[in-house]
Amino acid sequence: MNFENEFKAKKVIVTGACGIIGGWIVDAFAREGAEVCLTDRDAEKLEAKLATLPGTGHLAIAADLTDTGSMTAFADEVSGRWGAPDILVNNAGIYPSGFLLDISIDDWDDIMGVNLRAPFLLSQLFAKQMISAGKPGSIVNISSGAARKMRTTVVPYCTSKTALDRLTKGFALELAEYGIRVNAVEPGFISGSDVSALAQDHIDTVTASIPLGRTSSAQDVASAVLYVTSAGGAYMTGATVTVDGGNSIGSQVVFQAKKKAL
Repeated sequence: MNFENEFKAKKVIVTGACGIIGGWIVDAFAREGAEVCLTDRDAEKLEAKLATLPGTGHLAIAADLTDTGSMTAFADEVSGRWGAPDILVNNAGIYPSGFLLDISIDDWDDIMGVNLRAPFLLSQLFAKQMISAGKPGSIVNISSGAARKMRTTVVPYCTSKTALDRLTKGFALELAEYGIRVNAVEPGFISGSDVSALAQDHIDTVTASIPLGRTSSAQDVASAVLYVTSAGGAYMTGATVTVDGGNSIGSQVVFQAKKKAL
């Protein structure tokens, strides 16, 4: 997809920049000539990721997305060093698993804090900066098909993503008058990460059930985020773009004995 250098010198913030999806998004914007502000909890990992990026003008700022003061200080530092951003990507998320009867209230609060509270506060803080600067901007929330498809042992995660979709639409309504667009992107299944390791048999089972027959790639996710923040997506706001190979629409599992030849 050719964006004709429209992201050149644009200022883009990506949370959860050291994760798989966050890293893909960071790389894509950097390749398009944007200046990217990476944030995550681990300062060393941020600096290591920063060193891999092409171009100049990038920032790496550690922040704790469970702490109001840390997020406020992060927004203030970005404003002081950059001014108002053009694009905010609320990508950071956590995915702990456990049955509802077993999960602790602290785990529940952590999930809602990172997956829902942080996107709310960061969108509020950076939208105010965009408005003060008179800068039309774009906010993208990284959601999940779990917003629509309940999954055993990750009900809190599903709940947080359902609420994030509603928050996306709410911000889209209230920020439209300022020219700030707010959309969500739902990536597909990814075969684990450093934070959430998955067993190979689980990966194989899920992959086999995906209609398009494969896991998500960097191009799948990043292209969708770039598109909704580009001129091509200029009439999109309050939308959710699903890029998951059909994983969230239903199951293809059938009894082979009932399957007829074409």
